[in-house]
Order: sequence, then structure tokens, then C-alpha cells
Amino acid sequence: MELEKCTGNYHPKWFGLAVQALIILSKENIQTCPSVEIAQYLKSEATLLRKILAVLAKEGFLDTREGRDGGYRLKKEPESITLEEVYQAFQVSSPLCYGIKESAGTHPFGVEMKAIYNEITGEMDRSMREVLGRYTIADLAKRLNADTSV
Repeated sequence: MELEKCTGNYHPKWFGLAVQALIILSKENIQTCPSVEIAQYLKSEATLLRKILAVLAKEGFLDTREGRDGGYRLKKEPESITLEEVYQAFQVSSPLCYGIKESAGTHPFGVEMKAIYNEITGEMDRSMREVLGRYTIADLAKRLNADTSV
């Protein structure tokens, strides 16, 4: 049974906030940006955002700088960061995927259904990763309205 594939370590919201933070940090005029500023821009809680940024730093997407002029900055070029890489870093769980598998019981029919569901949800995961792999942080940053200032 491959239940771990559908039960990630982080809430799906973290993935969305991580992508947005990376887009903000991809702007040309940003050398370093404190987590508080990013949180204010995203209208998110600074404590949550610091946890998300810590994962991004640990996974090699960001550099961190301590001190008065400290903050976060991209370690990689935005053109080289795919959404699939960010998704992978957060091992996001899919509520649908988890719910499908949990609906099957431990009786013989349920065990067979769980095996079938494993195949289907595996295909769903591969398909989603394929789509996410087509987009980079730079792609999304370019799609934002020109009047969006960061």
C-alpha cells in the first residue's frame, strides 16, 4: 500500500504561498526581502510564511541573510524553478487522493478497491506533476499584470 504518496507533510495552502513568495522574490529589484514584508504583501501570517520560507531555503530555492539588512533571496534563477519542484519540496497531500483511498475498507472487496485506487491516484499524481513541470516561477511572474508592483 502506498498511502504516503497521498498524505504529504504540509497543507496544500503552503504550496500556493510558496509559489507566491518565490514570484515576489523573483522580481529584479529585490536583493533580499524580510519575511514580514513578504507576509504583508501576501496578506498572510508572518510566522506561517517563515516556516514556508525555511522549507524553501532547506530545499535550496532560497538563500537567507541574517541581520538588519537580512531576509531571503532566490538562490536559483526563476526560469529554472518549476512548480513541480516546489510541489515536490512540500510533498503536498491531495485531499481527493487521500479520501478515495480511505473510503475502501479492510474487507476483501475493500482491499481490492484500495489496490485499484492506488493505481488511479498514482496516475493522477503523475499527471499533476507533468502539468506543474511545464511552468516556472518566471512564467507565472510574466503572467501577472504589468501594474502589479512588488
